[in-house]
Amino acid sequence: MLNSSCFPTTFLLMGLSRQEDIYDWISIVICFMFFVSFTGNGLVLHVIYCDYKLRQPMFLFLSTLAVIDISFSLLTSPSVLSIFLFHHHNILSQVCLLQMFFIHLLSITESSILAAMAYDRFVAICHPLRYTAILTNTLVAKIILVSIIRGTSLLPAVSSLPFLPYCKGNVLSHSYCLHQDVMKLACDGTNTFNIIFGLAVILCTATVDLIFIVVFYVLIITSVLQVTSKREQYKLFNTCVSHLCAVCLFYTPMVTLSIIHRFDIHASPVFIDFVANSYIFVPQILNPIIYSIRSRQIRESFFRTFRFLVVKWQ
Repeated sequence: MLNSSCFPTTFLLMGLSRQEDIYDWISIVICFMFFVSFTGNGLVLHVIYCDYKLRQPMFLFLSTLAVIDISFSLLTSPSVLSIFLFHHHNILSQVCLLQMFFIHLLSITESSILAAMAYDRFVAICHPLRYTAILTNTLVAKIILVSIIRGTSLLPAVSSLPFLPYCKGNVLSHSYCLHQDVMKLACDGTNTFNIIFGLAVILCTATVDLIFIVVFYVLIITSVLQVTSKREQYKLFNTCVSHLCAVCLFYTPMVTLSIIHRFDIHASPVFIDFVANSYIFVPQILNPIIYSIRSRQIRESFFRTFRFLVVKWQ
């Protein structure tokens, strides 16, 4: 494989390096994480769908976020569980390309939705009287559609990978396929398009979204500080805590992993494994928990749903 210039027929997913002796225990934890992700996001979708009071822009964005997190879990669970449950590290190159494309599609879409949720908070706090007039359901649907279309922007870079010459083996760093990880296996000097195009996509999507989020929150802070009542300031800031937590959970591992791969930073394998697994597990698990705890409407809808199920069961 090292001397071949052809696109590998299979890739070898490493999982957690040098931890094979505890894979059985890790698999239990990972199965629990996927269960929490599916259950938590599924419950959030259920209560938003069943409660007409939650048919508001913020909760429509939140339901989209839950769909993305469920899709992310469904997309990564086959390769992750095959490694830790069955010690099967091989993945077909076609499957790897599909997984890679959809991982990046969902990541860019989630970044767009988080930026849209920041805009939602900005309108709700700075222009509360015009909130329903500005953020209509039609506009929300258009924002979600544009977010998905933006997610496909990495398709040219992904589709060009099979045509590159490869001379650095077929071993990938993680338990799932990433564009940057596969791109590093190509021969030096042959993947200039992928490097430039991939970097341009990141700058035009996730980086722009993060800048918009920062700008919106600067405007929100400026507006809130003009309120004379400290209690009212606290209430307004409190409505943004869940979204800020979701932003930190998503962007921190994403940006860190992108920097490690794109700039070939030699970090500790344990640290890289931690960041890579945080990227696929942490947002999907904690997003529904954070929003369920912080959002009074979702908590009340949860309680109404559980009471209804208990009465029906009795």
